[in-house]
Amino acid sequence: MLPLEGITVVSLEQAVAAPFATRQLADLGARVIKVERDEGDFARGYDQTVKGMSSHFVWLNRSKESITLNLKSENGKEALDKILSQADVFLHNLAPGAVDRLGFAAEDLRKRYPQLIICGISGYGTNGSYTQKKAYDLLIQCEAGLVSITGTEEEPSKSGISVADIAAGMYAYTGVLTAIIARYKTNQGTVMEVSMLEALCEWMGYPMYFSEYGGRDPKRTGARHAAIYPYGPFQAKDKKMVFLAIQNEREWKQFTEKILRQPHLADDERFNNNSKRVENSEELKEIIDEALEKLNSEQVIDILEEAKIANAHLNTVQDVINHPQLKDRKRWGEVDSPVGKLKALIPPVTFEDFDTVMNPIPEIGEHTEHILKEFNVNNKQWTT
Repeated sequence: MLPLEGITVVSLEQAVAAPFATRQLADLGARVIKVERDEGDFARGYDQTVKGMSSHFVWLNRSKESITLNLKSENGKEALDKILSQADVFLHNLAPGAVDRLGFAAEDLRKRYPQLIICGISGYGTNGSYTQKKAYDLLIQCEAGLVSITGTEEEPSKSGISVADIAAGMYAYTGVLTAIIARYKTNQGTVMEVSMLEALCEWMGYPMYFSEYGGRDPKRTGARHAAIYPYGPFQAKDKKMVFLAIQNEREWKQFTEKILRQPHLADDERFNNNSKRVENSEELKEIIDEALEKLNSEQVIDILEEAKIANAHLNTVQDVINHPQLKDRKRWGEVDSPVGKLKALIPPVTFEDFDTVMNPIPEIGEHTEHILKEFNVNNKQWTT
């Protein structure tokens, strides 16, 4: 039996944050009923790169059932209410106040359905001066300070993935799991909210402590580390980049011996602890560059591996798709979809006693008729 088998999740969701949370619940066996407008989740139209489907939608929506309802109509609202009466979790990421205006405010739902776990995701939370401010991933990255510490000294940069949405989705997912466990003890549901700003601010813990107690913000250092050196990219003889990370003095000593071929530098007053290496990083970089000019990238990685110093290739996305470790661990599976079979990564938590769910990606409203029959919604309510 799957861990969440028997748990029904109803989600008014769109884009990334809520769909990411509910897909992970579906991975563990929950039944996820995705409530869409007639035109569908707008993430369906982000691009057409996956055989005509959106890459975001394919990633976030496998193993779900799609139902279309007009929630501005009384019949649509009644249909949703009937489904919620038998659900375990109600999750949504519409704009603040939108679900309340539709007639599904948390305080009303709790009175009618005390078993229901209700989770709302928003940009800035349900109170405060920013509550109604539009919140997209890039803008939250800016407000949370992430963009200010990401990029080069000359130009700030956002993260290449929707990290604010993902952070909020992860906290919604774990929050729902926590509430399910709590319900076994109390026989009561609960109400929770997750804001994208607060989720990403939690992930900004190190730079905030660094700034608050260090008196200055971490510098933007590109792919380098603001507080550790050497830590980041270096170019080898074949013009390929090698990433390496020196985390302690044992590794620094090994690095001076095996790569720099200058063991005396381990005790050099300019470099004999991390703070000094950061302070004198430009001088040290010249020494490292000179040493790496004599070695190609694979030679560097082989030596670093032998010395037990952390390192990495600079992989492209295609390199990651073909990564030997993913192949060795058989991490690629398949899901069905309206456009046929598609590759899909198996969820990253591996359980010994059960497999995770990898069911199809739904077409818009694919399960409407079946679900509304199941919940005894009459024909008139399906279409108005």
